[in-house]
Amino acid sequence: MKKFKIKRKITSNAKKLKEEVINIKNDPINYLKKLFKECKTFVINNGYFCTFVLINLLNGILIRTFTMGINSMFLFSPFIADLSLLLLLGGIGYFMKTKRQVIYYIIISFVLMLLCTINSAYYTFYTSFASISLLSTTKFIFQVGDAVVENVIKIRDIIYIILFAILILLFIKNSKKHKGIRANKTKASKIILCSFICFLMFCLTLTSTDVGRLVKQWNREYIVNKYGIYIYHINDFVKSIEPKITSLFGYDEAQKKFSEYYESKKTYNSTNGYTNIYKGKNIIGIHAESIQNFVIGLKINGKEVTPNLNKLANQGLYFDNFYSQVSVGTSSDTEFTLATSLMPSNTGTAFGNYFDRTYISMPQLLKDMGYYTFSMHGNNSDYWNRRIMHQTLGYEHFYAKSEFDIDETIGLGLSDHSFFKQSVEKLKLISQEHEKYYGTFIMLTNHTPFSDLEKYGEFDVSMTVDGVNYPYLEGTKLGNYLKSVHYADKCLGEFFDSLEENGMLDNTVIVLYGDHDARLPLEDYQKFYNYDIETDGILDETSENYKVFDNYSYELNRKVPLIIWSKNAEPKKVSYVMGMYDVMPTLGNMFGFKNEYALGHDIFNIKNDNIVVYPTGNWLTEKVYYNSQKSEYLVLKGSIISEEYIEENNKYSDKLLDVSNAIIVYDLIKNNSTENVDESKLINGN
Repeated sequence: MKKFKIKRKITSNAKKLKEEVINIKNDPINYLKKLFKECKTFVINNGYFCTFVLINLLNGILIRTFTMGINSMFLFSPFIADLSLLLLLGGIGYFMKTKRQVIYYIIISFVLMLLCTINSAYYTFYTSFASISLLSTTKFIFQVGDAVVENVIKIRDIIYIILFAILILLFIKNSKKHKGIRANKTKASKIILCSFICFLMFCLTLTSTDVGRLVKQWNREYIVNKYGIYIYHINDFVKSIEPKITSLFGYDEAQKKFSEYYESKKTYNSTNGYTNIYKGKNIIGIHAESIQNFVIGLKINGKEVTPNLNKLANQGLYFDNFYSQVSVGTSSDTEFTLATSLMPSNTGTAFGNYFDRTYISMPQLLKDMGYYTFSMHGNNSDYWNRRIMHQTLGYEHFYAKSEFDIDETIGLGLSDHSFFKQSVEKLKLISQEHEKYYGTFIMLTNHTPFSDLEKYGEFDVSMTVDGVNYPYLEGTKLGNYLKSVHYADKCLGEFFDSLEENGMLDNTVIVLYGDHDARLPLEDYQKFYNYDIETDGILDETSENYKVFDNYSYELNRKVPLIIWSKNAEPKKVSYVMGMYDVMPTLGNMFGFKNEYALGHDIFNIKNDNIVVYPTGNWLTEKVYYNSQKSEYLVLKGSIISEEYIEENNKYSDKLLDVSNAIIVYDLIKNNSTENVDESKLINGN
């Protein structure tokens, strides 16, 4: 009897469906009117649910549009992904009575609104999306409050808050109409079924590459563009708890990848013309905050922006095709990669989340060679967890804010002028007490928002043509940045003069590197290269003097300087493509130490065969810049590129990122044999 009823019901439903198809075919206009009427009735009778879905769906569309451009607004895949999740969450509400349903929708909407607002602001500064794993670093935001307000928070970010307020108002408006409505399990089930249908439609749009990138979480922009902001954050939550459960899952697979990578790693000549040339000399590392390479040699109105950097570049080894490889940890990522030749972590930051791991680091290797190792910075010692992490990396002492007289502040803290002046006095004592030393000096003044203009000193960024003065870069962030850089360069010149006066350059090698780009607006570069004096704007693209500066130009312009300088050394410009992870192996060859776990290479051994891999999955060679987010590439120097070349480098990049992250997350250096660790500390030339 039961089977007969089910069969009769199926037959009845099939008959109704057939009748619907006939009605659509015979009278489509009336059918559409009927459908519209039914939809209108549903919206009127389900105000809370419809408002919840529509407002949060709109938020998902807006976050993609505001961050990644207008083209992202019309993408089907993230739209249907957001819709499927919102239908599921909305359908769950129908298991509740009205009062609880309203509270439930408001709480969920508040959380989703918060996610969109945070990501919108976060993307402005980092050109990426926020991660739950970075919650431990939110305390650092308060130390750069002015930078956040001036450079990150935009008017568009409050749109999500406004939409949330509209949701509340609509809920209040519907409160009398829907008062006392009971839970409706049948409706809940139907809506959840619709959610699964939408999700299946979404799954049909996915490729194996899409799934692989979701699992790896390297490329956040790609994931949001494919999966939507909400599924991205669900996946991010799963990835954020990964460090907590590494002892339970994934270790064997990580160990396997680790072993296979180093067993198959391509080897190059172990020596070259720079082998051991600086062995035994002191090292002063200068961590040049936000200094980009394009300022070197740049003149505004005939005046050099960085006369002292220009002098160093002309007298030392100047690497003019050098790129930082930072992720969300910015300066701390550079410190980590330079010290270990590993990539930044793909969840959180190495400094904040993985400070208790074992690393083979440059300070530790030099310490084993008899160097006194130290670092200096005029900021709080706990910023980016430096106090702990510098000790982990092998620095014997970290001279932080508490050990400096904060007598002059610019921007985030102690001015570079005062910092270098006081640092020289500390360095005098160090040089008297230790035979040789390695010290890292971390600059601070040239940090966004570049707004203490009255303290930078005079540097004109206007333009004078035929005796007439035009505003040019005045009032732009790029213009303010150039004023800040000019000040930082002046402080560097003072530092060198002071070192020379105290005889501390005779047996010392200076290693100066920009830690990352300044994240200047693309439109400021447009004005920089294409200024129209007649309109005080930008030249038309049809103008013969117009210089194309697109997104790829912007990405490649983010390179930073690397200068290795010593007295009486032979100057040379080195234009091989080079990344931050190549610095340690290159210096190791010069000073006589080696790290078997380095991911980078001695640039004088690998030369034109080098590849720079970025935490996003992007990569750069002398032939190609590959954009992993868009799965497209820019050919450089007129090279002929095959698909095999692209595929080979994609596989290499993925493997390198996987291995680097495995080393950090699973503490693989510590967990491999003691012999291997000790072996990696062997000194070249012994």
